[in-house]
Amino acid sequence: MLKLERRADPSPLMRVASPLIAAAAMLLTGIIIFTILGKDPEQAFYVFFIKPLTTLYGVGEWLLKATPLLLCALGLALGFRANVWNIGAEGQLTMGAIAGGGVALWLGDSTAIWVLPLMFVAGALGGMAWAAIPAFLRNRFNTSEILVTLMLVYIAQLLLSYLVHGPWRDPMGFNFPQSKTFSDAHLVPLLIEGARTNWGFVLGLLLAVASWLFSSKTFAGYRMQVAGLAPAAAAYAGFSNKRNVWVALLISGGTAGLAGLCEVAGPIGQLQAQISPGYGFAAIIVAWIGRLHPVGIVLGALLMSLLYLGGESAQMQMALPSAITGLFQGLLLFYLLAADLFITFRLKNVHVVRSQASVAVIKEAV
Repeated sequence: MLKLERRADPSPLMRVASPLIAAAAMLLTGIIIFTILGKDPEQAFYVFFIKPLTTLYGVGEWLLKATPLLLCALGLALGFRANVWNIGAEGQLTMGAIAGGGVALWLGDSTAIWVLPLMFVAGALGGMAWAAIPAFLRNRFNTSEILVTLMLVYIAQLLLSYLVHGPWRDPMGFNFPQSKTFSDAHLVPLLIEGARTNWGFVLGLLLAVASWLFSSKTFAGYRMQVAGLAPAAAAYAGFSNKRNVWVALLISGGTAGLAGLCEVAGPIGQLQAQISPGYGFAAIIVAWIGRLHPVGIVLGALLMSLLYLGGESAQMQMALPSAITGLFQGLLLFYLLAADLFITFRLKNVHVVRSQASVAVIKEAV
């Protein structure tokens, strides 16, 4: 009988290499899938992974889609290191979009220079307020933040749907569920001429640096890492677990709120019933691909963004189903978890070990 046995000293090199192993396994599985679907694998991989990046506009779209993934994943990673499991970044992203977009609608045609910064502040606070609910329930009633954050996603989406179908619907929008279009002064400036990438991507890179400084250079970051690696040691040292929960959820909620604001004040330009194709959920995969490290998360966000972009390209040029994007994302996560499993554990044949022990006992008796 086979069973899993924890390795005494898992390889640090393999932990770093596991995302590359998972990506390679995903690509090999993709060859099989494309063959089954009757598509030329070489052409499919070119359309999926290379062609989207052959134009300036394509590169801009790549960075644009990486922005919300990067912002959400950076916040989630801080919590994951402290064993605080925020699964509801999608809902916090939505609330950030509502709060920041609400400021834009409230101020109307104002061209004041402080309007856009106020929208960013409102977006971050909206996400933080939504994340404060599971933080309070976890600390006060010991509820599972996994369930609470996940359920709050659907409440946030229903709230957004109510607003764009009701009080915030554009009266001149031909009855479509959307708000008024934001004025140019309320949009995040473009980063690349001829592409839709905006300064939100630069904000993500700056937050990656801030995340590294927080984790490696501050006592609060050290306290959260100890709580994740050795909860008993953290409790013995007097580190407050409740404080870690608040810090982790508020930071992750704030970064997700910024991601939502960058979407509605960026490529969308208004509030709509659907503002995210699941960036908040995909950011969970990004955080783990990046090994919860800011540099790895930047690379993971770029990879996941390419899957979104390549999936759209494959749908238009090869008539592949829209589910192809989710399929590749799921494969990447599956292989990453499998690689991590065998890095931490190894298979052991229990029957053989028991037989050898029995022989040893018999020899000693003789």
